[in-house]
Amino acid sequence: MGWFEALVLGIVQGLTEFLPISSSAHQSIVGQFFGGEDVGAAFTAITQLGTEAAVILYFRRDIARIITRWVGSLAGRVPRDDPDARMGWLVILGSVPIVLLGLLFQDAIDSSLRNLWVTVAMLAGFAVVIGIADRTARNARPLESLTWGHGVVFGLAQSLALVPGVSRSGATISAGLVLGYTREAAARYSFLLAIPAVVGSGVFKLADIAGDPVPPAWGPILLATVVSFVVGYAVIAWLLRYISTHDFMPFVYYRLGLAALVVVLLLTGVLEPLPQG
Repeated sequence: MGWFEALVLGIVQGLTEFLPISSSAHQSIVGQFFGGEDVGAAFTAITQLGTEAAVILYFRRDIARIITRWVGSLAGRVPRDDPDARMGWLVILGSVPIVLLGLLFQDAIDSSLRNLWVTVAMLAGFAVVIGIADRTARNARPLESLTWGHGVVFGLAQSLALVPGVSRSGATISAGLVLGYTREAAARYSFLLAIPAVVGSGVFKLADIAGDPVPPAWGPILLATVVSFVVGYAVIAWLLRYISTHDFMPFVYYRLGLAALVVVLLLTGVLEPLPQG
């Protein structure tokens, strides 16, 4: 991987990770224009460490408070029903599905599920899901009313993002809207819920490629990760302001348009469904 390719893919990762348009889909598509190869699930997972670092920095006060209160509840210094301690347990509970399914379907995630025809189907299919969820949303429940059952539903929705084209934020926010939560509440829990799964996946992939007999391009990978952090931080701030007064329909139209464009590029041979990578 060259430096310019890493720069472009880092920008793409930062721009698309938190928007409901699927960063993994964009990485797969854009990556093919650099030598016709898929950048791979490992590169995507590692650069997501940059965007998750942006989440940790942006929500640092919330995260510090949740961890402190959760640890305090374990030691008996904080009531078990404390809202922040409870949120710590909800994040752990919601992270279980994606960890289990990620380990169970690791081979498919790294190979067959990266087929661009699958990506097209997910881009279009979940555009419809997001659109329906947004149009029918009651937009009423605050994050403080999150239940254990709803935490599991959020977690199952997040696990769908293992398939490129779904979008982690798109799936979890849609689940939140269907359950009656406000757009801001659904988005905030989506960001918090992603931290354990994405950081764990990135570290796992780092350890995996570190043992590869062919040394990876650590310099460009680091550049892409840092760029994704900077761009991702700006996108978080923008998105939380945007959804306070706007709906998700522009992202729905974008997903449908991108799906149509990729179909054309696949049929004309510009893109390969499952290139080497």
